[in-house]
Amino acid sequence: MVTLEPLRADHADALLAFERENRAYFARTVPDRGDAFFTAAGFAARLRALLDEQHARVCRFHVVLGEEGELIGRVNLMDLVDGSAELGYRIGERAAGRGVATAAVAQVCRLAATDYGLTSLTARTTLDNPASMRVLARSGFVRVENTTVGGRPGVRYELRLLDATPDGPGAATLAPFRGGI
Repeated sequence: MVTLEPLRADHADALLAFERENRAYFARTVPDRGDAFFTAAGFAARLRALLDEQHARVCRFHVVLGEEGELIGRVNLMDLVDGSAELGYRIGERAAGRGVATAAVAQVCRLAATDYGLTSLTARTTLDNPASMRVLARSGFVRVENTTVGGRPGVRYELRLLDATPDGPGAATLAPFRGGI
């Protein structure tokens, strides 16, 4: 259904087009990135910074490709420290509601456990983003505390990852998190 690819410099044109096309859609539930981000120069500088972070293994950025190879989303692991990272994702409006976010999050969770050696993930979303809250819950994330996201009321989730299992290629066992709010 969807394919994840590590972010590369040659994704620049498709990624900028994706971000521009979905700017208003994303701004409904997540903080806007600001006008400078959407300029060619601003985006190019930001992409170089992201690729530098990825090269340093501080973050793992991915594009989500649809069945025709078109860029339909992003899913990222940020701030990899001590076996943990923060998950973030954006799925474009045209692909919303089709299970793309759930599939992309499942794939990145497997990568986190098997390829990146992570043991836990966190995620945050605004309270006015019920679709994201459902994706996280379906993916095994547990709500652990209220927070703010870009100055808006939100919630933080956590997922514990365990060793890979033989359940399938790249499958990972997800441990339930004990806790919550």
